[in-house]
Amino acid sequence: MAISVRAEPAPIVLFAAGSLREAMTQIAADYHVIAGITVRTEFGPSGLMRERIEHGERADLLASADTGHPLALQQHGLADRVAVFARNTVCAYAPAALGITTESLLDRMTGPGTRLGIAAAQADPLGDYTEEIFARADRARPGSGEILRRQSTVVVGGALPSATPAGDPIAALLSERRIDIFLGYCSGRARLEKAVPGLQTVVLPPGLRVGPEYGIALIKGADPAAAGLMLYILSIDGQRTMAQHGFAPVGLPAAQEPLPGR
Repeated sequence: MAISVRAEPAPIVLFAAGSLREAMTQIAADYHVIAGITVRTEFGPSGLMRERIEHGERADLLASADTGHPLALQQHGLADRVAVFARNTVCAYAPAALGITTESLLDRMTGPGTRLGIAAAQADPLGDYTEEIFARADRARPGSGEILRRQSTVVVGGALPSATPAGDPIAALLSERRIDIFLGYCSGRARLEKAVPGLQTVVLPPGLRVGPEYGIALIKGADPAAAGLMLYILSIDGQRTMAQHGFAPVGLPAAQEPLPGR
């Protein structure tokens, strides 16, 4: 007597920005428990992930650190729906021994010999946000934008400096003082401060602050179950997970006052 074996459904393929690694790994695990569907995640610079989809690689969802890459897929007929699902901010990370403050940050970044670690523009939205920070710095202090670019080394979304140890490359570069300051997402604070003893997170001054918005695209022809994962990410439970990992969620209800008489 032949015994039929029920095949496991194919996993949903989620391409996501590297800054989403911890949050989306948890969401994928939670969704598997709730829906019984496996989510296969791949992380990297959003621009490079978009290019992989454009070149025909299979993915069901793209969760990007901006809205530009998801919208580009939609405009090119490669995505059905796009939604904003979280916000973030950019911070400066530096050894506390340097004594950098919000007020002194621009002076220190433009000071002689300061080594900035940044992300690659176009390949990674963090690099685009960094370019906007440099442009704002130049408007506030003409000439500073060129100094910042000259003192910067791409450490995300491009070729890392040689001999970087295995593990978190940014943590290694900061620990070894191969860079003095890293401009990265504030959502990475817990991970970096844990990995680099004595690391300080510095909030950018008001004139330099940028507000990254994260967008998710449902790829055309995606597995039907992918829409359920997209909705879960936008749900209250998914948004709480985003908040737990340092992001500013867009879909949590406002705190409600108790009704009169209760």
